[in-house]
Amino acid sequence: MKIFGRKTRIAVIVATIAAVAGFTAVGDKEFELAKNLDIYHTLFRELSIYYVDEIEPGDLVKKSIDEMLKSLDPYTVFIPESDIEDFRFMTTGQYGGIGAYIHGKEKYVEVTEPIAEAPADQAGIKAGDIIIEIDGRDIADMKSEKVSELLKGEPNSKVTLTVETPFTKQRRKVVITRQKIKVKSVPYYGMVADGIGYIRLSNFTENCSLEVKEALLDLKKNNQLKGLVFDLRGNPGGLLNEAIAVSSLFVEKSNEIVSTKGKVKMWNKTYYATGEPVDTKLPLAVLVNSSSASASEIVSGVIQDLDRGVIVGSRSYGKGLVQTTRDLSYNTKLKLTTAKYYIPSGRCIQALDYSHRNADGSVGKVPDSLITMFHTRAGREVFDGGGVLPDVKIEPETMSEITFSLYSKNLIFDFATLYAQKHNSIAAPDKFRINDNDYTEFSNFLIDKDYDYSFESEKMLDKLEKTIKQEKHDTTISVKVDELRNALKHNKDQDLIAHKSEISLLLQEEIASRYYYQEGRIKAQLQTDPTLLEAISTLNNPDEYKRLLSPK
Repeated sequence: MKIFGRKTRIAVIVATIAAVAGFTAVGDKEFELAKNLDIYHTLFRELSIYYVDEIEPGDLVKKSIDEMLKSLDPYTVFIPESDIEDFRFMTTGQYGGIGAYIHGKEKYVEVTEPIAEAPADQAGIKAGDIIIEIDGRDIADMKSEKVSELLKGEPNSKVTLTVETPFTKQRRKVVITRQKIKVKSVPYYGMVADGIGYIRLSNFTENCSLEVKEALLDLKKNNQLKGLVFDLRGNPGGLLNEAIAVSSLFVEKSNEIVSTKGKVKMWNKTYYATGEPVDTKLPLAVLVNSSSASASEIVSGVIQDLDRGVIVGSRSYGKGLVQTTRDLSYNTKLKLTTAKYYIPSGRCIQALDYSHRNADGSVGKVPDSLITMFHTRAGREVFDGGGVLPDVKIEPETMSEITFSLYSKNLIFDFATLYAQKHNSIAAPDKFRINDNDYTEFSNFLIDKDYDYSFESEKMLDKLEKTIKQEKHDTTISVKVDELRNALKHNKDQDLIAHKSEISLLLQEEIASRYYYQEGRIKAQLQTDPTLLEAISTLNNPDEYKRLLSPK
């Protein structure tokens, strides 16, 4: 019976390799590989012939590959041909499309932010607009990933959208000419205090080091810089060569930046600073948090290990694994972990130990007993086994329950959309503030909205009540629990007043982005950013800066 056609012939070749491996004794590991490939082929053949329902070979194989790779680590992944364009965007920051971020909302997708001066922006698409049709096709209940595919296309090709304006419910057709979109790796740079420059790097895509270099040169040319804040918070990493190039902007040429070590010894390599640095003396503060990972940790780790600057913020993510992309058949790829990276002090900052899982399959952190002390060039103590620990530690900000509910249910986003419809302009993002009238309007906007939430104490009380019922305690205890619950019960109006300052800051950021796009959002965020303020304070205090970079 012919089942797979060409695929069957490929499977026969695999089976032949298995037989050859067995008879030529090329080694136990090779034989095990070939044997199990043959088992997999025969299993799949039997499934295809005899399983009660029809199966989709491609889907089933994809699921089996994904589950297999998931057992190794989260970074080793199979990239099917259909996802190649997304993979290229992650490494280059470029794609063909309209230039707008979207997310799912009820039946349709919503534009969360058009990129400034991109085709969507030039065509009048606004944040909050609902996309109803694409080229005459109704996209109701379509996943946002699929919608994104339809919006992308070759530069200079056209796409017609039917768009609904929120609140007014008016619909209009918009014809947009797709263009090559390049998302900036440096979304903002500028001066944040007298003599203190600021550069934010959002990811390590192709040529991001050139963007950082241009920003730094511009800041030096037009200002009397006495310090620089380099913001890597929320930066998930990216290309290793760009991490090396960015580090090279701040340290002397030929300094060791990073080394990689893996199973394939010929791939082990040590990388050094290349090219002429832009500035090796300017006081430098690098901002990191728990979302700063991989390439971000290489750069911040290099700055720390070479005593080039101070690290400010909270402990970084702890990803010390290197991925390499290998080409597979049928235009697919495998991105796999091939090595660990080591920064100049010799430490690896990988936090999770995927090679030694717990009995239940979960992954544990490197235990304290295995954490090793290393030293920076000047002799300061640093440690491996869990990200880059800042020299100036800032406790991560926590969000109140009501604020989190308003944010996660997109009510702050929706109010910003309504606000932008009513106001033609606002003050500059670093000057704009939510006043009492604005906040009252927001409170009224929430009257008929669902944003229920519960405190941690209420959740604990639920567990206690359940245990009391299971243990069949006296009813008087249940009465006391009810009394405690009433005492803890939150009042939304009171919570809106109590957390007015916190909520207002998020409203300011979201509204600023409606008029000034991503750059406006960042400028609004920075006005009350405690980590940035601490970095500025440190750079403005030469004695403290010197003390932090000196051994105890």
